[in-house]
Amino acid sequence: MTDTKKPNKLPSVLTYDDVRAVSPALEYYTKGPLLDGLWKRPDLSPRDRSVITVSALIARIQTIEMPFHFALALDNGVKASEFSEIITHLAFYAGWANAMSAVAVAKDIFHQRGIGIDQLPPANDKLLPLNEEAETQRATQVSNNFGNVSPGLVQNTTDLLFRDLWLRPALAPRDRSLVTVSSLIASGQVAQITYHLNRAMDNGLTQSQASEVLTHVAFYAGWPNAFSALPIVKEVFEKRHK
Repeated sequence: MTDTKKPNKLPSVLTYDDVRAVSPALEYYTKGPLLDGLWKRPDLSPRDRSVITVSALIARIQTIEMPFHFALALDNGVKASEFSEIITHLAFYAGWANAMSAVAVAKDIFHQRGIGIDQLPPANDKLLPLNEEAETQRATQVSNNFGNVSPGLVQNTTDLLFRDLWLRPALAPRDRSLVTVSSLIASGQVAQITYHLNRAMDNGLTQSQASEVLTHVAFYAGWPNAFSALPIVKEVFEKRHK
């Protein structure tokens, strides 16, 4: 979203004049409560807010806002390598088509900024150390519960996700968890929130930051998705305090 009276530094499909012509009230809420309110709350850094927003947009294939927020994320300190890895990660957690939709937008942003393949994570990289005990416990539990239902899914979850994707070094574990939790809330996948929110907090996301994720996602994925996640988040917080 850009002001038509100023140079268009961030790519955008819509201007404030466009929004005003259709809904003056929406322009007011965009300028005030959203950009001058939510984005300036101190509970999360601008970089974190960009990570959350980008994740929500990709999870929901909201391409109209992608150019602005992809560029803003880079301006807010998300490295090109991290941005690339966010898209890769969300292919697994939001779907391949969602990731490809993000690629279609990001390629132009990368080209405009002179971001080449030499600045991006390699397809195969030295992986981070694996917590063998925790992963064995997770894999055993999932296999016992669902191994007879879909052995292929269970095996791919172990081999591709938790012994590969989650160990790629281009995205810090906390950020990878932040991307995952944000996309789950944004897409209404509440059944997966308990595990991944606990993992996020184990990876360094604080309770106040996790709380603010809900506040932020409400604007970009709608209040119903944020409120649907509230009981699960509440339960996670309560159990971690016991």
